[in-house]
Amino acid sequence: IWKKKNKNGYYINLDPAVTQVPFGANIDIRDTVDYKEVMKQYGLGPNGGIMTSLNLFTTRFDQVIDLIDSKSNQNGGLDYVFIDTPGQIEIFTWSASGQIITESLASEFPTCLLYVIDTPRTTSPTTFMSNMLHACSILYRTKVPMVLVFNKTDVVSPDFATEWMKDFEAFQSALDQSDTESYTTSLNRSLSLVLDEFYNTLSYVGVSAATGDGMDKLFESLKAAEDEFERDYLPDLNARREAIAEQIKKAKEIGLAKLMKDVKLTAEEDDKK
Repeated sequence: IWKKKNKNGYYINLDPAVTQVPFGANIDIRDTVDYKEVMKQYGLGPNGGIMTSLNLFTTRFDQVIDLIDSKSNQNGGLDYVFIDTPGQIEIFTWSASGQIITESLASEFPTCLLYVIDTPRTTSPTTFMSNMLHACSILYRTKVPMVLVFNKTDVVSPDFATEWMKDFEAFQSALDQSDTESYTTSLNRSLSLVLDEFYNTLSYVGVSAATGDGMDKLFESLKAAEDEFERDYLPDLNARREAIAEQIKKAKEIGLAKLMKDVKLTAEEDDKK
């Protein structure tokens, strides 16, 4: 796709637990942090292992920023940098390391979020509403533009989802057809009213990673998100730049201090054994 569009892309994988990625990552967290070794050393489960690995990598994320900046200044530069984060929302969005990474990127480059939705698995009104709530929480947590990406359009068309976002009555009708009236159904009805304004300000596009369908619209949405970032988000970001830099510094110190404390405790437990 990149070659056809004559674009220069850069790929970063931040998921330490993934077994393989369907793209050649220019920077891969797995080259720096051994996820299974972290689990073993700290006695952690899968989620704890991913979070700790991400914390370790974040202490060096300034080097990643420097690499991106260096690559951007080389002949040809970069058109886009895609960063694949862990799929568990709480691990990245609601963690100190996720905040550091997001704000570090936004402080240096136009940044937006791509919230990728598995279209065939969101045909249920309840699942759809769950995805929208996740997207809403991520948007207001990160404070950068977002594009909803409905993937696998070669399997299921996302028309039902876009209709639900545009037409409140259509979503209500889908709820009526889904099951009998229940607490969940009633909650979804109320939430759809709350999120109506959220839908009006959100960009969304349907794509197929398998066939490449919809990619032109995706890049158009990315360009619009860049314009939105510079118009609406950058002024606020500049006003908060010193505060953000201090937050990043403190978050790094707290994260590193906690990490060193965990290392010390682990070492003491090993000595006792």
